[in-house]
Amino acid sequence: MQGPKTLPPSTAAVSVLRLPRGPDGSSRGFDPSSPRFQALGPSSLPSGAYKDPAVLDEEQEARVALRERYLRSLLAMAGQPVNFTMYEKVNVTAFFGASDIDILNFQVSQLQTPLGVQREALLRCSDIIAYSFEA
Repeated sequence: MQGPKTLPPSTAAVSVLRLPRGPDGSSRGFDPSSPRFQALGPSSLPSGAYKDPAVLDEEQEARVALRERYLRSLLAMAGQPVNFTMYEKVNVTAFFGASDIDILNFQVSQLQTPLGVQREALLRCSDIIAYSFEA
């Protein structure tokens, strides 16, 4: 029996992205007080949340609870028939298979569309308005 095959080392150059020097001169990144950093920061947090750790902790706990609840619902959907409401008033039904790690796409089986049945399909989450299933 042969061992696993290995690929020859690559001779292609790999580019490296270097971040600019930070505000203190020795670190890399952005100044947290700069307008750019604040514009790219979480927009849903109230402006005073960074100053009051209790508010920030409460916000984070709420986000953790909601994310865990959502991920558990995805786990419960596996192998179940799910009704998807899409844009343009399209309703489809399929057996839920999996989601990618970023939850941008759903893999489904036996997708029943107005045009027929697709054995396997990927649904973009950005095209889905709502979905429901019986637990």
